[in-house]
Order: sequence, then structure tokens, then C-alpha cells
Amino acid sequence: MARAAAALWLLFGLAACVLAAPQNVTSQHALQSMSLDDLDLQLQTCSIVQELSAIKHAHHAEAPSSLTTRLFAVLFPGSPAVNALLATLYISGPPNFLLALCPTNIDPSSLSVMVAFAVGGLLGDTLFHLLPEIFLGEDESGRARFVLVEPNRNLVLGLAILVGFMTFVAMDKGLRIATGGGGGHDHSHAHAHVHSHADSKAVVSGSHVGSDEVKSRRKGKGKREVVEKEKDQHKEVNPSVKLGGYLNLIADFTHNITDGLAMSASFYASPTIGATTTVAVFFHEIPHEVGDFALLIQSGFSKRAAMASQFVTALGALMGTLIGIAVQELGGGNANGEASMPRNAGLWKTSLTWGDMLLPFTAGTFLYVGTVAVIPELLETGPNKSQELRKTLIQFSAVAVGAGIMLYISWHD
Repeated sequence: MARAAAALWLLFGLAACVLAAPQNVTSQHALQSMSLDDLDLQLQTCSIVQELSAIKHAHHAEAPSSLTTRLFAVLFPGSPAVNALLATLYISGPPNFLLALCPTNIDPSSLSVMVAFAVGGLLGDTLFHLLPEIFLGEDESGRARFVLVEPNRNLVLGLAILVGFMTFVAMDKGLRIATGGGGGHDHSHAHAHVHSHADSKAVVSGSHVGSDEVKSRRKGKGKREVVEKEKDQHKEVNPSVKLGGYLNLIADFTHNITDGLAMSASFYASPTIGATTTVAVFFHEIPHEVGDFALLIQSGFSKRAAMASQFVTALGALMGTLIGIAVQELGGGNANGEASMPRNAGLWKTSLTWGDMLLPFTAGTFLYVGTVAVIPELLETGPNKSQELRKTLIQFSAVAVGAGIMLYISWHD
């Protein structure tokens, strides 16, 4: 009964504030032309809203700052643009330097646990941070905040999510067509396919070499010469496999551009969203970069050339970040992800700007990478049931840990 009475009191109080707010506006036309920020300022003058803000501010003032909050404050101390550039360095630098420690004969399928962990992080960041931020906005510790329901605005945001999702569908489909069936993000399957394809070509070429070797023996050539010739033949890589490696570099460069867009869009939404997106992308980049590194090695690249190529593709993330910053600065959005223009003067007569489209686009790409592009890899099974059951439990645990980290950060920040 006490909660019902409090809720009823709050409802009547807000209704009184809303009815009283238009008295401060000169005309109905002026009310319609107000931006969301202006409407929020009008609501903040209401006594009951001020009371709620005071209670909320006192609660947050008493609660000690969490470890993640202090860590994020150290890692991202600047403006949204500066923090986005710092995040791009964090997600691009360390994963590429780790490639120096990777052996050239690494099997991408051995990364399944790390891939599962990355899936949990990406989906956790999307579901716990990006989607709530997109439709409701970021919570504020110092005051009560109200959301203006604008149906067409939500439809446009949902459309941007769909566009992001389908953009990655088109990219993946185009890469599969170009490589003859190999996928762009499904590392273990695509790499195993390329590897077996290269091996079969090597065996075929080796069979032809064998007939030459018999002839050379008949001509009196030594056994050592035959072995050296056979090694040289096995070092050759099928041209189609090399082409697949170069196409994968192009896909990786494009993928990194979307990561850069995610960095800029997230930090312009809020520092917390930017930090959690950085963590999610970082954990995804490690198995992603190692898988691409293994594919380049199998495509005939030397270890040094493969590492150099990965550093070049990392420039795509920097390019995407700079593009995202330009869109945010010039597209009419602000650091809170809301428009400062009249709420019906944006895209398709909504309050949205082009800068507001980057975050839902990012959410769509994350949904694709975390589900369609990666989960099929986790669904692959072998003939040994007990081994596959143990492997599945480990993978599900890794997904839970990745999502749990995102949930912890969201809960305490």
C-alpha cells in the first residue's frame, strides 16, 4: 500500500508539473519548436523532479566509486574525441604486438574458448549497454531524467540497427563469393577449408614431382637433390589461396573501420558506453587478429609479412574513428547523444541527427559478429560425444564470463 501511495503521489506530481510547464512558454508554436534539452530544463524546474534529483544525487554521493570507474577515468581522461582515439590505440596496438608471440603453425580452431569469451563480451555490451543507450539514453547520477516517447524516432533507430546488421551480411556474402565459399569472420571453418585446399593442391603437385623424380633417378641424380626439389615444390602455394589471403586483408580493413566507428559513437554517447565498448572490442580483436594471422601464414605470407599486413589493416580502425568523430562533430549530435535542434527538425521529422545513427549502426554490426558470424563456429561438433560435451561446457562458461563482465560494469557504473 505504501508503494502504491508513493507511486500515485509521484504520478499526480508529475502531471501537475506537465500541466504547469506550458505556462512558462509564450506560445504553443514555441513549445513544439523546443529541443529535447529545452524540454528537459522545463521539467527540471518542477518541484517533485527537483526532489527526486536531490535523492538520487545523495544516493550516488554516498556510494563509493567502483574499481572499474576509477580505471576508466585513468584510461580515458579526455574529451569524447580524445577518448575515442585512445580506445582505438588500445584495441589495435596490443593484439597486433601479441602476434610476435604466436607460432606460425597455430590452429585457429584452438581459439574456440577465446572466441566464446569474445561472443559473451560483444553480446553483453550490445544488450546491457548499447541498446538501452540507443532507445532510452544514459542514466545520470546527479539528477532524475525523463525520456520523451517518440515512436518514429524509435523506428528510425531500429532501421539503423538493421542497416548495420545487413551491411555485415553483404560484406560476408561478398567475401564468400570472392573466395569461392570461405567466410570472412568464421575463422576456424574458413581457415581449415583453405588449409585443406592448399594441402590437396600440394599433394597433386607432389604426385607430378614424383614422376619427375623417378626420371631424375634414372638419369643418375642423387637422393639429396630429389628431397630438396620436393621441399621447394611443397613451399609453393596455390594462387587462389593467396588471393583468399589478400581478400581477407581487405575484409579485415573494412571490419576495423566499423570498430573505429563504434569507438567514436560510443564515447560521444557516454564515457561508460565508450569504455565498455572498448573492452568488448578488445576481447574480440585478440582471436580475430590471431585467426587472420594464421590465415595469412597458410596463404604463403612470412611471419614478418603477416604481422606487417595486420598493422596496416589496423589503420582502418583509426580511419573509422576519425570518420566517426567528423560525423559526430558535424552531424549535429552532442555528447549526450541528443539533438539540440527542434525535436521535429531532424531526420525524417524526428529529433535524430546523422551522428545519432552511428551507435545503432554499431549495435547492428555487433549483433551480426556475435551471432551469425561466430556462433556457427561454436556449434561445430566432432564424433567424440564426451569430448564435445566437455568442450561445450567450457565454451558456455566462457560466454557467461564475457557477458558477466559486461553486466558487472553496467551494474556498478
